[in-house]
Amino acid sequence: MNAEEFDRRFDAGEDVTDKLDLDAVQPLFPKPQRVNVDFPPWMVESLDKEAKRLGVTRQSLIKMWIAERLDRIAS
Repeated sequence: MNAEEFDRRFDAGEDVTDKLDLDAVQPLFPKPQRVNVDFPPWMVESLDKEAKRLGVTRQSLIKMWIAERLDRIAS
């Protein structure tokens, strides 16, 4: 079945699930992978202060900062 036929059947409300390769589907948001990082106390205190100022959790702050840095080096 070509894409046009698939779209026509889908738009008509037909069940097209038997035409899908569901084994190849990957989740939109894959399960996060846990990593452990040890920080010295002064760094944790600074992170907590900045997280409180921004109204986010420490974990959220760390993830935001790492994402920003990775985005910068990927550009």
